[in-house]
Amino acid sequence: MFIDRVKIKLKAGKGGNGLVAFRREKYVPLGGPAGGDGGKGGDIIFEVDTNKSTLLDLRYNRLLVAEDGGVGKPKKMHGADGADILVKVPLGTIIKDRNSGALLADLTHPKQQAIIAKGGKGGRGNWHFASGRNSAPDYCEQGEPGEEKEVEIELKLLADVGLIGYPSVGKSTLLSVVSKAKPEIADYPFTTLVPNLGVVQVKDGRSFVMADLPGLIEGASEGKGLGHQFLKHIERCRVLVHVIDMGAQDGRDPVEDYRIINQELEQYQMRLLERPQIVLANKMDLEAASENLARFRKAYPDVIVYPTVTIIAEGLDEVLYKIADLLEVTPEFPLTNEEEKEEGVLYKFEKEAPAFTIRNLGNHQWRLEGERVLKLFEMTNFENEANVYRFGNTLRKMGVDDALRKAGCLEGDLVFIKEYSFEFVE
Repeated sequence: MFIDRVKIKLKAGKGGNGLVAFRREKYVPLGGPAGGDGGKGGDIIFEVDTNKSTLLDLRYNRLLVAEDGGVGKPKKMHGADGADILVKVPLGTIIKDRNSGALLADLTHPKQQAIIAKGGKGGRGNWHFASGRNSAPDYCEQGEPGEEKEVEIELKLLADVGLIGYPSVGKSTLLSVVSKAKPEIADYPFTTLVPNLGVVQVKDGRSFVMADLPGLIEGASEGKGLGHQFLKHIERCRVLVHVIDMGAQDGRDPVEDYRIINQELEQYQMRLLERPQIVLANKMDLEAASENLARFRKAYPDVIVYPTVTIIAEGLDEVLYKIADLLEVTPEFPLTNEEEKEEGVLYKFEKEAPAFTIRNLGNHQWRLEGERVLKLFEMTNFENEANVYRFGNTLRKMGVDDALRKAGCLEGDLVFIKEYSFEFVE
C-alpha cells in the first residue's frame, strides 16, 4: 500500500531528576553535597532509509514516546540518558509542525538525520546549589520535560522529471519504454493509482529519475479526481514532460487538454509553471494525429512539440537528450511559499517573547503563563520546602510579584500556573 502522508504525535523523553545526596566517607568530615545530575531524555530522530518507499509503518503507530532520563546517582554520578527513538522514513520525506505549519525537516540525502523532538535535559543535583551561605543544600532540580509535537509527515518523491497529462495519454507506457520500471498499463482511465519511478539512461551516458504520476483532470488543484493527491510529487521535479494524446482516442481535444492541464498547474500553490516543460505529442500513428498536431501548433506557435509513438519508442531519443540538457541548467525549486529573503539580509529580527504573561481571569483569579515560567514550574519539586522557596524567590527576581501587583492582584488572590493554584501573599 502506498501511503504518502501521515499525522502523528511525538513525545520526547523527560530529563531525569537530580539527586540530593552527601559524601559519607569515613575520614572526610563535612563531606558536603554530592548528588548527581539526572540523565538526558531520549530524542525522537528521523533518518532516511533508501530501502523504504512509503510511510505505511507510521500509519499504524500514531504516538511515539521516547525514554525518560535516569535519576542522578550519589558521588556526583550522572544518571543514565534515555534511549533515542530512530524513525526510518523514505528519501524525500518532509516533516511539518501541524500547529504552526513550519517546515521542521526536509530529508533529501541517504542516511540524513533530523532531531524533531528533543529530550529534556536532566535536573541538577544538590551539589550545584552549594554556596557560602548554604554549604549543604537539601534540594535539587527535577528533569526538564521533553518536547511534545504534533507533526505531519509527507513524502514527496525525489524525481528529476515528472510526467503529466490526462489519464490514458501514454505516460506509463513512456516510462516502461525508457526505463526498467514496470507500471501497470491498461486501456482505461486512472490505471496508475500510485506514482512510479524509473531511472532513465541516455545514450550519451547521462541519467535521471523519471516519475509517472496519476493522470490529472480539470479541477485537480481543487481536489477532483486522483491527480490532486499527487500534485505535490511534482514539486521536486525540475523538468516536466507534458504528454498529450494527439490521436484523440478518448474523444478529447488535445488543444483543450494542454490548456486545462497548464491551468491546473498554475492554480497549484508551488509555482509549477515555472519549471521547464517539454510537450510530447503521443500516438502519432493514429489517423487524426497529424491534423490535431497542426491545429495544436497553430494554437500554440511558440511551443516546441516532439511527435512520438511511445509504444514503439519512435522519436524518444531527441526527447531524452533535451531532458538531460535541461536538467544540467535547471536549479532545484523551493518547497515553501515563503518570500525570498532580500539580498544581503542574513537574519530577520524577531521580537523576543516575554518571560511571562499575566491574564486576569476575574473573581480575584489570575493566570501566569510563559515558556520560562512553565519550565521552572515543571522542574520544581513542590514536596520539598527548600525547592518551593527557591521557586518563589526565582519568580520574584524575574519581576513576577511586581507585575502582579501592578496588574491589580491583591493579597489572598489565586494565581494559576497550569492547573495548579497558589495564594498571592504580600
